[in-house]
Order: sequence, then C-alpha cells, then structure tokens
Amino acid sequence: MVSRVIPVDPFDLVIFGATGDLARRKILPGLFHRFAVGQMPEHARIVGAARSDLDRAAFRDLVGGSLLEFAPQASGQKGLVNRFLEKLDYVRVDVTGTKGWPELAELMRPDVIRAFYLSVSPTLFGAIADNLNEHGIATPDSRIVVEKPFGHDLASAKALNADLLNGFAEHQIYRIDHYLGKETVQNLMALRFANSLWEPLWNSTHVDHVQITVAESLGVEGRGGYYDRSGAMRDMVQNHLMQLLCLTAMEPPSRLHPNAVRDEKVKVIEALEPVEPADIVRGQYRGKGAADGYRDHAGDPDSRTESFVAIKVNIGNWRWAGTPFYLRTGKKLRARTSEIVVMFRDPPHMMFPKTEGLRGNALIIRLQPDEGITLRTTIKEPGPGGLRLAEVTLDMTFADALGPHAEAQDAYERLIMDVIRGDQTLFMRGDEVEAAWAWADQIIANWEDARQHPAPYDAGSSGPEDALMLMHRDGRRWREIEA
Repeated sequence: MVSRVIPVDPFDLVIFGATGDLARRKILPGLFHRFAVGQMPEHARIVGAARSDLDRAAFRDLVGGSLLEFAPQASGQKGLVNRFLEKLDYVRVDVTGTKGWPELAELMRPDVIRAFYLSVSPTLFGAIADNLNEHGIATPDSRIVVEKPFGHDLASAKALNADLLNGFAEHQIYRIDHYLGKETVQNLMALRFANSLWEPLWNSTHVDHVQITVAESLGVEGRGGYYDRSGAMRDMVQNHLMQLLCLTAMEPPSRLHPNAVRDEKVKVIEALEPVEPADIVRGQYRGKGAADGYRDHAGDPDSRTESFVAIKVNIGNWRWAGTPFYLRTGKKLRARTSEIVVMFRDPPHMMFPKTEGLRGNALIIRLQPDEGITLRTTIKEPGPGGLRLAEVTLDMTFADALGPHAEAQDAYERLIMDVIRGDQTLFMRGDEVEAAWAWADQIIANWEDARQHPAPYDAGSSGPEDALMLMHRDGRRWREIEA
C-alpha cells in the first residue's frame, strides 16, 4: 500500500526555542522528513527564534548537524539536506524583552499561513503571546502551538489558558500531545467507528475491563530534578493516559470535526467517578546497585514522588457502568511498551470441557514499539481424538500489513502538518485540559495529605506487588509487560 502525501499550503513556521533539545531531536528532523517526501511546499519557510547568538548560516549549520544525528534519512542525501536548509532563517529574540521582535516582524510574509511553535518553558507562553500581538506578528488566522506540561495543576492550567486567550482565540491554539499523533491512536477511531463489527460490542455488556499501559524501561537519569517535581501522575496519567482513555471510551462523534471529537472526550473526563484510595497504587523504583534507584537519580533521599502509578477508574455512564478501566504507567519497568487491551467477557455458557487456562477474547492495540493490532481468539486445536480448544492471535503490524510508509511518519511531523492545515482534531481544547486537571488534582491532594512513601519496586520488574493485587482482588490480571 502506497502512502498518499497531500501537500499543505505555503507557511511561515516560527520555532521559539529552536536551538533546544526538542527542536533538534524531533521538530526539525520531522519537518525535514515532510520536505523529503514532498509534503512541504516550495514557498514554505522555517524561522528559528532563540536566545543563542547565531546568524542564519550558523543556525543552518546547527540544524544540518542535528539532521545527521537524528534523521537517518538525511545521511547520503546532501543535496536534499541543503535544499531544506535553504528554507531556514534565524532571529535572535529576547522573549521577555524587546530585542529581536521587530526583526522577526520584518521576516513575516503577508500572504502565507503563520504558525508559532513554543518549544519553551510554559512560564514563557504568556510573554511570547503578548509580544506576538504587540509587534503585529500574529494575525487572526495565525496558529500557536504549545507543548506539555500544560500546567502543574488546575490553577496553573487556568492561568496558562488565560495568558494564551489574551492574544489568541481558542481555534488558534494547538495544545500538542505527541501520543495523539501516533498511527495506532488515530487508528483506534477508525477501528471503532468505521467497522460495524466492533461498535455493537464496545460497551459494558460485552467488555469485562480495559487495560491501558505505558511502560518505560529507562529511569529519570539526567532529569531527576524536574521529574521529582511532577511524578508519574502529572507527567503521564493526566495527559497521555487520559487521552488514550478518552479515545477508547468516548461516544461516536456526530461527524469527524475537531470540536465534535473533543466534545465527546470532555464528556468522558466529566463522567469519571472519584477514585477510592484503595484503587490507587504508587510506586518508586529501587536500583540493583549503589546510586541506581529513583531517589539517587532525583537527588532526594526522602523523595515521596512516584515513578509508577496504577489506577482503577470507573466511568459513570450507560456505556461503561460496571466495566473498570485499569491505567498503569512507570519508569524502569521490564520493557518499553504502550498498549490498550480491551478484554471481552466470557461466553454466558461454555459447552466445551477442559477450558482451564484459556484467557478469553482480547483486542490488543499496540502503540509502541511495534504499532499494530492483535485479536486473541479461541479455536479448535488441530488433531484427532476429541475437541480441544487453543488460543491463537490474529496479528496485524502496520509495517507488515501496510508497507514501509506505515512507520515512516513520526507523531510530531504529523501533528505539525495538522497545525498548518488548521485541523485541531488531535489537539487538546482548553476545557479538556482543565477537566483532566480537576480530576487529577483531587487524587494528588489525597496523596499529599497522607504523606506516605510510594511502594518500592525493583528496576526491570512489572512494578510493585500492590499493583498486581489491584487486579487480582477483582479476579483479573495484568497483561505481561513484554518487549
């Protein structure tokens, strides 16, 4: 299957923080790939804006080095790289002051789409938005892209929303969550709403429970100070896992329109029931050797910050009443994997004997490392002498089923092209962010009041034993974390 490339209109994309790690690793390599496959128009331009004392030539050299390091397809394509670098410009900007803004305004063209990517600390969002408007750089059709973390709690999220809304309308604001740009996440909507097979079964009558796991094999080495101020709940559950929960549980939108989709996601968050303390497990990894545990990496020997969270969530609506959702995420686990498991109920009457050990039907939606979909089903075991049942899987890995283009596009490049198109479907709306924080804040407040240390777990394991018991007491079990 050949992937279709649909070019976008000409644009000026300004990247604030263009010399930072995210821009060098993800944003600029992603833009290069869009250029390489022919999606970027001839008159597109990318403007780097940062504090670094660079000129245009030095910035192009910096980006060229980044492409060789982080964009494998750039190696051996010197001509293509040089043509991409010709699209780059650079302005040294003091985002909280006045220097550089007039020069940036002069670079902007009047007849193309203007987009501003804020790859900077959230504390600078308001200052950049103010300056873009004060210097006449932003237009009524401009788009502004902001990165997570979008707030530390509900109050700070509301403050950030207010800062952005002072200069931009909601339809101009793109709150990016790279998980929503993953091919499998988008395929979840197609799987549910484009196939008559699944939607009739997608409810509490037929689904026993849902597991959402985002496991990481790395720890917090190198960013322990930042992570210790957030923890797994703020860093992963409130945004990434919440988005996967919403897309799995939401009602069918009336049409494929950004606000129609986001309306249904907000309804899921608002339907979440309060979480009982017994339905939450917090963990903190310990090292196998000296100075290799979470507290060593965080630099705090008494840290109470969690590197692992498992939560049992109930949704109070007709579709999902009685069907729990189990969310799990953690650092230093057995393998790096992300998946959604929809576990269907057993048949109401099993007429076949000797069915012990069979685990029932499950739809497994893999987000990483190998994006794809697996359906676990039961068949007759081959051979004579009686009818014995066996489990088999129907497995579709996107790269195998759809060809090499299925894995070629990174989440960031897909989402940036959606910004240029003006499509907000895969971006969070302000009320959605605030609703998620309102739910998470209450859980975090209960933890802080209790002042308990997270349960320790060994690096390279599946998490603390209490997380296993969270499922076992309900007569269920987690799917194994496997590479």
